[in-house]
Amino acid sequence: MSKEAMSKEAMSKETSVKQSMSTQTSIKQSKLNNKSTNALPTQLPQWQKLQQLAQRSWSLTELFNTEMDRAKKYSVSAEGIYFDYSKQCLDSDVKKQLMALANACNLQLKINALYQGEKVNSSEDRAALHTALRLPKTAKLSHQGIDVVAEVHDSLDKSADLVDRIRNGIWRGYSGKAITDVVNIGVGGSDLGPVMTNTALDEWADSDIQVHFVSNMDGTQLGNLLERLNPETTLFIISSKSFGTVDTLSNAETARAWLLETGASQATLLRRHFIGISANTKKVSAWGIAKEHQLKLWNWVGGRFSMWSAIGLAVAIRIGTERFNEMLQGAYAMDQHFLNTEFEHNLPVLLGLIGVWNSTFLDINAHTVLPYDGRLKYFPSYLTQLEMESNGKSVTHQGQAVAYATCPILWGEIGSNAQHAFYQLLHQGTQKVSCDFIACVNYYQDSESNELKRQHALSLANCLAQSRVLAFGNDALVAKPDQEVSDLDKFKRYRGNQPSTTILLDELTPRSFGSLIALYEHKVFVMASIWDINPFDQWGVEMGKKVADEVFAHINLAKSFSNSLEGADPEVNFDSSTQALLQHINKKIEV
Repeated sequence: MSKEAMSKEAMSKETSVKQSMSTQTSIKQSKLNNKSTNALPTQLPQWQKLQQLAQRSWSLTELFNTEMDRAKKYSVSAEGIYFDYSKQCLDSDVKKQLMALANACNLQLKINALYQGEKVNSSEDRAALHTALRLPKTAKLSHQGIDVVAEVHDSLDKSADLVDRIRNGIWRGYSGKAITDVVNIGVGGSDLGPVMTNTALDEWADSDIQVHFVSNMDGTQLGNLLERLNPETTLFIISSKSFGTVDTLSNAETARAWLLETGASQATLLRRHFIGISANTKKVSAWGIAKEHQLKLWNWVGGRFSMWSAIGLAVAIRIGTERFNEMLQGAYAMDQHFLNTEFEHNLPVLLGLIGVWNSTFLDINAHTVLPYDGRLKYFPSYLTQLEMESNGKSVTHQGQAVAYATCPILWGEIGSNAQHAFYQLLHQGTQKVSCDFIACVNYYQDSESNELKRQHALSLANCLAQSRVLAFGNDALVAKPDQEVSDLDKFKRYRGNQPSTTILLDELTPRSFGSLIALYEHKVFVMASIWDINPFDQWGVEMGKKVADEVFAHINLAKSFSNSLEGADPEVNFDSSTQALLQHINKKIEV
């Protein structure tokens, strides 16, 4: 029986995730981040072999002509996802060495450590237990003496209770009217995940309650929204792990001020119109949100991995707790696949190793994600944070500077839109770009509209055609034997040889969507494990916040808000450019 089959059999029984590790495993764990050595992965023979293989002149046309069974050989299916990586510039030798590199980097041990709550976030001395957020109640996992599964499900149960009260009209605003609109105020992981999910799963929405999302610091999103909302029937969810993020708190304070204009008491407004989601309950309480309306996060959950927690409350309000739980089940199924499946058939491992091969060894430093499904509109935006904030690092776990490329620049768009935007660069530009094509096989099958079915087929055809042209260039369209080459044809050359992976979902459901997101979460971890970097911290965003506080004190408008200038140094000397920009702003700004 294969490991995957054994995993599925085990899932029907009680799931047990063991937190206590044996002495032997603990010894191995101490070596995972090379704490006893300064060795870089570049010193591994498998790494050096891959560097040699990367020097070959890779041609996708030649690979397909040489390996007639290539499509079958380089594809795998799991959890309703068909994964075709045959259009990547690799062969059996590369795949073998990538697998060997994964083993040399102790990938399986690192996966186990992730799931068991070890401190894989080395710079912050924390675990990264987002996988615990989708564990079933029957699972067992303790962390620092605390029953993690019980805490997670207590939070989920409390969230479900709030969802039911809001959806059933029991929760009332200050005037006694039921809630009609919910505004999620967050930024980064507290916004991108819920926004993406709410859009992707909107067809499962079974409530008249409208859900809105606000993240912009400049107030334009919230300002425009408040003009349309009724304060009597609007509920705000303040989502911030630290409850100290200036973007989120600025919008929250504006929302509170807007409600206070009604003349109702602040105590009543705070109790009936705000829910707080945070790991810092003291700050939430100090802000004024009632304890019974606070939902818990944990320090072992990174913001960009938090959509499975109470951060997904706005989504659950829109689609219901049952559908939200189906999404968790899909993510859990992918978790089990990642944990238990041999690497050669392991979707996240393959996706991650291909990413390393392209970025680090083939010097392809740009990657685009192209969903051919409008429901996945925000999926590329979500991945830009998930991947670039996680793996945009240049030092190892030990603080050594890396001498190799890590995370590529990532962007994307709905495929049909992208075809009329940046595909020109993909097909005829000078940049090498790797691509992920994503589509859903079944859609509109229950619709009576043949036109919608035809459009879906057309979308699928474009998805397959574009990956074909990117791979084979002009050879993708067979020319007639007697066709002459004109001067104009010189401008119509498609060079091809742009590598891509195609990911096909059987259909988009809450469960399959959960599996898809978890697939990419684990991809990030695989890549980080090979590069020996920490994907769970984000120190690169911190300095900008501190400098912004210094600059803020020098903008004339800010001086009207003395409480915002605590700790600011008015004597800071900036560079000449910043100084000139401040002078221009202060001349033009109205105080």
